[in-house]
Amino acid sequence: MTEVRGTAGLRSRGRPRFIGRGAAARQRVAALVCVPVLALAAGGCAKDGGAGSGSGEAVKYPTTTLELMAPAAPGGGWDSTARALQKALTDSKLVSESVEVYNVPGAGGTLGLSQLVTKNKGDAHQLMVTGLVMIGGVATNKSPVKLSQVTPIATLTAEQEVIVVPAGSKYTTLKQLMDDAKANPSSINWGGGSAGGTDQILVGLLAKAAGADPKAMKYVAYSGGGESKAALLSGDLTAAVSGASEYADLVASGKLRALAVSGATGIDVGAGKPTATIKESGYDVELMNWRGLVAPPGIKDSERAAIIKLVDDLHASAQWKQTLTDQKWDDFYRSGDEAKSYFESENSRITGVLEEIGLAD
Repeated sequence: MTEVRGTAGLRSRGRPRFIGRGAAARQRVAALVCVPVLALAAGGCAKDGGAGSGSGEAVKYPTTTLELMAPAAPGGGWDSTARALQKALTDSKLVSESVEVYNVPGAGGTLGLSQLVTKNKGDAHQLMVTGLVMIGGVATNKSPVKLSQVTPIATLTAEQEVIVVPAGSKYTTLKQLMDDAKANPSSINWGGGSAGGTDQILVGLLAKAAGADPKAMKYVAYSGGGESKAALLSGDLTAAVSGASEYADLVASGKLRALAVSGATGIDVGAGKPTATIKESGYDVELMNWRGLVAPPGIKDSERAAIIKLVDDLHASAQWKQTLTDQKWDDFYRSGDEAKSYFESENSRITGVLEEIGLAD
């Protein structure tokens, strides 16, 4: 298990740049502010999402460094979300302790998940960014540790996926690309995030909608966006899929061409105008990549209540609203019981999709 940490300045959230698989990066990111520590009543919420059974005494949180794990290499969506959380917590002055981001890459997030469930059990100052990708990672990697073992805190954001090709590609429309993918699957080298994650799910759903065999698609899985960017620019990939924000810089610079986005309406992913949706391109596919926040198992009821209160306050802050605008993320917030229920329903839904397109047994 590789844990990547490192150092940055007070307001650094880190730029979303990927470090290739197997590379070690050291990047400690700490942020200090000088305000009173959050205090709240202990009886707010129980670990199971119901009414709390705490003693009613005031709980200070955090009381030491708050550590945010991105269970992937630097540069991907989980990493950028963790660093955005760090910056917003710092800028909003909601905590008095330092906030640190660290990376535990590998196996679709399941190495980080395993660490949270085992090594970090009972530690309320360890939080992990997660999302739809991890559900796929658990299924495709046959992980013995499940997402159901953690303590749900909140869902945070949702983001459209984008399908891109190099600027010099012969493909100018999604239909052209999918026609070739159907006629000769081996001619298209797809790239994206972790095996079984949102990106590969989208490729599978597209193949099925186009009348192609999802299992025949050639897909190269990366641990974050930077490595797939390099593969696209070098010509190793025909097309790639990722969150819309991850390729926006290369689309804006003219190095990549966006063919379609995966949401209900077109959005600008750097081209200066809205990119057409997959549905507008003729395929009945719609998929949003959501991300959320969880705590380890075994924390106290009062600690869970304190974490939820902190994240509720962060969500209401001007700093987080600005983050959503800057990152072009959709607000997809729910916490406590509602988050717990959503995690459970998504686990069932995505596992079913993976089985349907042949990515899980």
